[in-house]
Amino acid sequence: MSRVKSLNIAMVFLIFSIMVMSGLLTSVCVYILYKIGIMPAPLLRPILSPVITLILSVVIGTTISTVLVEKFLKPINQLIKATKIVAKGDFNVRVKEIDGDSEIAILLRNFNHMAEELGSIEMFRNDFINNFSHEFRTPIVSIRGFARQLQNKEMSEEKRREYTEIIISESERLANMSTNVLLLTRFENQQYITNQTEYELDEQIRNCIILLEKQWSAKNIEINLNLKRIIIYANQEMLSHLWINLIDNAIKYSKEHGTITITCDETEDVIIFEISDNGKGMDSYTIKHMFDKFYQGDKSRSMRGNGLGLSIVRRIVDLCMGEISVQSEVGSGTTFTVKLPKSQNTKSKNQ
Repeated sequence: MSRVKSLNIAMVFLIFSIMVMSGLLTSVCVYILYKIGIMPAPLLRPILSPVITLILSVVIGTTISTVLVEKFLKPINQLIKATKIVAKGDFNVRVKEIDGDSEIAILLRNFNHMAEELGSIEMFRNDFINNFSHEFRTPIVSIRGFARQLQNKEMSEEKRREYTEIIISESERLANMSTNVLLLTRFENQQYITNQTEYELDEQIRNCIILLEKQWSAKNIEINLNLKRIIIYANQEMLSHLWINLIDNAIKYSKEHGTITITCDETEDVIIFEISDNGKGMDSYTIKHMFDKFYQGDKSRSMRGNGLGLSIVRRIVDLCMGEISVQSEVGSGTTFTVKLPKSQNTKSKNQ
């Protein structure tokens, strides 16, 4: 509001200055014209002189005001046109910025930033819809195809069992994806952490490992734990999703008979969780995009999953005002490190 008030005062001062200058300039011109004999003395009578001065002042003042105001309002007019384009859904428009820290300069920069952000949101929305449609359609087509095959009365019992297992697996994949989409949407719409309680973090991590026992036992993975007894004040359900997704991701990319090491320690204010595997690792491109929605480093899609687990992890860490980092090398495994404050009483860092 103070900037708007300053702008209004500046406009009033500018117009006042123009009128004063035009009056003075007109008086000087009249005096010069009289001195050089162009304007006769009768025109300088007490009645005619003010009228002539007023007319010339209006002409000169209007001309100067028109030129200056047009130059001053040019960025505003440009901004108005750009705003109309944005209102029609085109977020590629940009206005020409001007140097300085004036109100107009800040307004133009903020508009370009807004248009850029809106364009990114629109791009994300389109990508999300396209990716979700693809990920959702693939198992549906698979289920439909194998269900039709089951209608063949001459099919062997072995094939029937195989196709039934595929249908069950694809149905579970759909259910998991729907759950993750709803979960991610819930966390993205959440700006504050609620329902916080004090509990033992190390016990929660152990319980998450037990919940995933079927997965790591199937690959004969050895789990090494180094968990310090830690009391945390947080949303227990939210953090369980964080640990489960990180552990599940490590299991997914670990080799048969591999090893996963999980450590949890604390400083005075921060909890440090670290999970390492000796699996296939990631290249730099995968590391850059691993938190993107529906992104999967395994292009063959041979790995189970839908590319939402790490997106959920990232959002939870952001909500908790924490940090997450990764170290990975192709063929040498991956290490995720999560740092969380012991008490998450703060707003999301995305706010």
